[in-house]
Amino acid sequence: MKKLAWVFLTLVLLSNFGLAQPAKSLKVYVSVDMEGISGVVSWQECDRSAGDDYQYFRKIMSLEANAAVEGALAAGATEVWVRDAHGSARNILPDLLDKRCKLIRDWSGAPQLMMDGIDKAFDAVVFVGYHAKAGTPDATLEHTLSSSRITDIQINGISLPEAGINALIAGYYNVPVVFAAGDKALCDQAKKLFGEVETVAVKEGLGGAAICLQPEVSREKIKAGVTAALQNLGKYKPYKLAPPYKLVLIFKEEKLAYAAQLYPGAKRTGDWEITYESNDLMDVMKAGEWFLKE
Repeated sequence: MKKLAWVFLTLVLLSNFGLAQPAKSLKVYVSVDMEGISGVVSWQECDRSAGDDYQYFRKIMSLEANAAVEGALAAGATEVWVRDAHGSARNILPDLLDKRCKLIRDWSGAPQLMMDGIDKAFDAVVFVGYHAKAGTPDATLEHTLSSSRITDIQINGISLPEAGINALIAGYYNVPVVFAAGDKALCDQAKKLFGEVETVAVKEGLGGAAICLQPEVSREKIKAGVTAALQNLGKYKPYKLAPPYKLVLIFKEEKLAYAAQLYPGAKRTGDWEITYESNDLMDVMKAGEWFLKE
């Protein structure tokens, strides 16, 4: 009887000890672009100099970013960082974000660009407002990093949207992309690249137009999608490619390729094409950043 009592007491103590342990931290990185925000169909709506349209859609952008933050917090996130990753990187209205998150504004000059501040301490990456790569049919405001300079970006023979480039940066730190919101074409590209990823299509391209969800509906779906993704974190894998890394950029003008070939290690491999190779992914990203400078 005494032995049974000791066993029972031991189980109670172990149970209480387990309950007393702090919950595992969950740190989430949210990268937010603008062309893939619900309702956005025109370049002017993404341009700081465009007036009322931009001011309206930067508010929608801020609210969609916050929907992702709310979804992360609902899933138990203990820390959430939001990276304003469009244009000037000064678009999101800080007071529309949950007070428990942190916001990265402006560009630091680091090669991570739209993923500035990411490191191995994060558990998951979320994309909001993302768009398809340049040349994608049935897409809205499709481009790759620079709408005026680049036709295509490839790494190790894979043509990548910004979501793919930024997922590689996250993968460099062993962090998976678990969720992406944007137009349907972007969601399709994310699924093809990453395999397992939660997506929300807030609009679908229709020639030069788009069929859009009402913004509140988009936010509800984003919040629910982020929560669902983070509650099943174990099924997502970091997106990685094996070194060496071969970067190929196809420019929109010959003079851009001419200037890019002056970068140390870069080679002119076509009329409008530059190739750069390295065993270090961040070295490749630094070269890419230089090639994209206006």
